[in-house]
Amino acid sequence: MNFTRKDLTSSLTTGLYAGVIVWQILNFLKAPSFGLPTSHPHSLFIIIIPVVWVCGVNLGYFLGRWMSFFNQFGKFAVIGFTNFIVYSGILNILIAGTDINAGLWYPVFIAIAFVGGALHSYGWNKFWVFESGASGGGAGEFAKFFIVNGIAGLVNVGIASFVVNVVGPLSNLSGDVWANVGAVAGSAVALIFSFIGFRLVVFKKKEL
Repeated sequence: MNFTRKDLTSSLTTGLYAGVIVWQILNFLKAPSFGLPTSHPHSLFIIIIPVVWVCGVNLGYFLGRWMSFFNQFGKFAVIGFTNFIVYSGILNILIAGTDINAGLWYPVFIAIAFVGGALHSYGWNKFWVFESGASGGGAGEFAKFFIVNGIAGLVNVGIASFVVNVVGPLSNLSGDVWANVGAVAGSAVALIFSFIGFRLVVFKKKEL
C-alpha cells in the first residue's frame, strides 16, 4: 500500500494536538529542558511528533510489503500513541486539579482517563486505521469496541495501579512522575490487546 493524502492529513492532525498535550504535560511535570536553546523547549514537540507520526505510518507500509498486518499496525500505533497522550493529558489534569497521584483515587483517575481516550480513538480507528466506515456495524460495532476497550481498560488499571500503589516510586522519582510511569506500563500492554481485539473482532468487515 502507498502513503495517501488521508494518511498525511491524519498523521499531521493527530501529531499536532498530541504535541500540544505533551508540551503541557512536560511543563506540569517540570521536565528538564535538555539544554535546548529556547524559552519553551517542550513546545518543539508540536513539530517533532507530527514528523514522527508521518514516518511511523510510512514505516508500517514499508514493513507491510512482507507482513501485511503492518499496513494497519503503523497507523494503529500512531493512534495508539496519540490516544495514550490524550489519556495522559486527562490523567494529569485530574492529578493537577486534586493533588492526588496515588492511593484509592488513582485507579479511578486511570479509568476516567482510559474512557476519555477510548472515546477519542473510536473514530480514528474506524475511519482511518481499519477503514471500516462503510461496514454498517452501527451500535453492535460500537458495543464490541467498548467491550474490547473495557477488557483492555481493566488490564490497564490493574497494571498501572500495581506499579503505583504496590511497587511505588523508584530512583527518587516524584509521585506525579511515577503516576505517569504507571500509566505507561498499563497502556503498553493494553495497546497490544486492543490491536488484536479491534482487528479480529471489532473492525474485521473490511479487508485490506
